[in-house]
Amino acid sequence: MKFYLISDNIDTQMGMRLTGIEGVVAHTPEEVSSALDKALGMEDVGVVLMTELAINQCREKVYECKLTRKSPLIVEIPDRHATAKISDTISKYLADAVGIKL
Repeated sequence: MKFYLISDNIDTQMGMRLTGIEGVVAHTPEEVSSALDKALGMEDVGVVLMTELAINQCREKVYECKLTRKSPLIVEIPDRHATAKISDTISKYLADAVGIKL
């Protein structure tokens, strides 16, 4: 299984390419949604890495995929523009998914 990156900036994409992870740069909600559809259709992709700003472009679609699909795993990664603490993001996801607040 492979990793696939959906990023909002080329710096993150280039860094991931150095480790062998392919991906795309998407700036608009339409581009991010299209890139996510492409990644979901790739049978050899097991983990989709998405930057915080890319997820914010289509948060509802990402959450829907996380809640209804077994594969691939969608993981939010911080980048140089990250504004939220990752623990806050995980807490929000749990609150949305399970209905509990931590």
